[in-house]
Amino acid sequence: MMQDGDIIRLYRDGEEERAFSEIVKAYSERLYWHVRRFVCCHEDADDLVQEIFVKVWAALPSFRGDAQLFTWIYRIATNETLNFLRRQKVRAALMLKSIDMEKKIDDDSYFDGDAAQRNLMKAMQKLPDKQRIVFSLRYFEDMKYEDISRITGTSTGALKASYHIAYEKIRKELI
Repeated sequence: MMQDGDIIRLYRDGEEERAFSEIVKAYSERLYWHVRRFVCCHEDADDLVQEIFVKVWAALPSFRGDAQLFTWIYRIATNETLNFLRRQKVRAALMLKSIDMEKKIDDDSYFDGDAAQRNLMKAMQKLPDKQRIVFSLRYFEDMKYEDISRITGTSTGALKASYHIAYEKIRKELI
């Protein structure tokens, strides 16, 4: 698999489609699981990842290289995911319904985790979006706080506090 620097060089050398193909190859699975932890449904995650790659393709010409490619892509993915969740909440409110994320987890035929993983996913859904993002990126992806800071635009100190609070909430939920 190509390194991010090589992908950017390909893009800047005029091989845009090949560079984008390498981005998709490198990030599809990681982004899918990042998104899936928030939307809890395979179909929604799959659709959202496609939309994220459309945004990445459209924004690639403006990528200046100030950030690392992966933090830039994750920032797009995170923003798109949060926008999707907001739209879902608005639609549900307009229809005078609530979104039962636990039911979405239970009803997802693609979920292949055990009971402990299912309970962890349900506990995560109870966190505020910011805490869920920090927890997900740190716990599941073992990302450094500095990288999470670049993705979220939040200070590392605030992220550490958010992670600790999220961890404690989930721990209490699972006990």
